[in-house]
Amino acid sequence: MTQLFDIIASAGLWAAVLRIATPLIFGTLGALLCERAGVLNLGIEGIMTFGAMIGWLSVYHGADLWTGLLIAAVAGSIFGLLHASLTVTLGLSQHVSGLGVTLFASSFSYYVFRLIVPLANTPPTIVPFQPIAIPGLSTLPFIGPAFFTQTAPTYLAILIALLMAYIIFRTPVGLAIRMTGENPHAAEAQGVNPMKVRYGAVVIGSALMGMGGAFLTLSAFNSFFPTMVQGRGWICIALVVFASWRPGRALFGALLFAFFDAFQLRLQTALSGLVPYQLFLMTPYILSIAALAIMARRARVPQALMQPYRRGER
Repeated sequence: MTQLFDIIASAGLWAAVLRIATPLIFGTLGALLCERAGVLNLGIEGIMTFGAMIGWLSVYHGADLWTGLLIAAVAGSIFGLLHASLTVTLGLSQHVSGLGVTLFASSFSYYVFRLIVPLANTPPTIVPFQPIAIPGLSTLPFIGPAFFTQTAPTYLAILIALLMAYIIFRTPVGLAIRMTGENPHAAEAQGVNPMKVRYGAVVIGSALMGMGGAFLTLSAFNSFFPTMVQGRGWICIALVVFASWRPGRALFGALLFAFFDAFQLRLQTALSGLVPYQLFLMTPYILSIAALAIMARRARVPQALMQPYRRGER
C-alpha cells in the first residue's frame, strides 16, 4: 500500500501522464471533429503512423521541429482529403474507406522509411522537442515538475482541446458542424453546405491525427519505427465514445487512459517478479473498457454519423 501511495504521489508519474496523453489528445480531437460532422474516420491509425514517419523524416533531413510538425499535419490532411473524397463525395462505406486509408498509409510509411533509411541495427535519431519550464509555475512544489515542465506540443494539444470545446459549442461554425452531424438536410435548409462542412471537418481532423503521430517521433522519442503507434488510433476512436463527442471529456479520457498506462509501468517496477508483467500490460485496457462500458450507456451518438449525404434525398 505504501508503494502505491508513493507512486501516485510522485511528480514523475503525473509528468508521464501528460506525455503519454498528448498523442491521444491530438488523435481523439481529430476523430471527434470528423464524427461531429457525421464522418467516421478509421484511417486514424495509418494517418498517425504516416505523421510520425514524415515528421521525423523532415527533421532528419534538416527541417526544424515545428516545420516537421506542420508537415505531419499537412500529410494528415491529404489522407483526410482522400477519405472525404471517397465517403462524402462518392458516398462509399466509411468503415471500408477508413480501413483502406489505414492500410495504405501504414504500408506507405514503411515503404518510404525503408526507401530513404536502409535497414540498420540502430535507427537514426534526431534532437526532439525539449521540456519548457514555465516561469513562476515550474518551480512550484509537486505541481511545477508534474505539469509545467512539458514540451511545447503538449501545451499545444491542451490549448487545442479548450479551443475546440469553445468553437463547437459557442460559435456559428460549431453549430454548423453539429447540425451537419445530426441532420444535414436541416443544416442545408438553414443555408449550410453539409458537403463543405464534412470536407473541412475531415481534413482538419486528419491534420490533428497527423500531429498526434508526429509527437511520438518529435517529442516522446527521437526516432521512427513502423509499429510505434501501437494501436493508439483505435484507442482514440474508443475515447470519442467515452467522451460522448465532447472535447472537454475527450481531454479527460485521454488523461485517464494515460494515467492507467503510466501507473502500470511503475507497478511493474515496484512489483517486479511478484506478478507476471503481462497482467500489468493488460491493466490500462481492461480499466478503459470498463470506463467505456459505463460512459457509453449515456453517450448520444450524432444521428447522421456514417450516413452518406445526398442533396435532395432524405
